[in-house]
Amino acid sequence: MKAFIIGLLVGILIGIGAYWFLTAERTPSVQKAEERAATQAEKAGTLVQQAGEQAKQALAGSMEALELRAEDIQKELAEKGRVVRRKARDIGEAATSAALDARATAEIKAKLAADPNLSAFSISVSTTAGRVTLSGTVSSYELIGKAMTLALKTDDVREVVSTLQVK
Repeated sequence: MKAFIIGLLVGILIGIGAYWFLTAERTPSVQKAEERAATQAEKAGTLVQQAGEQAKQALAGSMEALELRAEDIQKELAEKGRVVRRKARDIGEAATSAALDARATAEIKAKLAADPNLSAFSISVSTTAGRVTLSGTVSSYELIGKAMTLALKTDDVREVVSTLQVK
């Protein structure tokens, strides 16, 4: 019985020592890992913010270059009832196939759905021979320009016609 109690006490002491050893050794490494993860997450957040800002600036530059600012769109809608912009490439290219038109339409709808300010449900997209027609409603003239820019930046799109209305 004495041997059993002594063995039990020795086992408990060894267990306590092992527990102390393992927790004392791991705590600094866990803290270092947490610090590294926090630093990497902070860097990733900064990079995402920078990329978002660059994309926003590029989109704004494209909208200005294509004369898709709110005042341009408002004026053109008042004068002509629609807004038309063409890509600067050979307009005499061969007609785009139906498969390319369907792909372009799907890609534009996906871009509209991904944008929190544009609604893929309130904007209809149709594509024929590389010519995209956007129709429906948006909440501002800026959003017409943004929708047209997204469409123009799609492969196999030669021209975008917008009959979008502001409501």
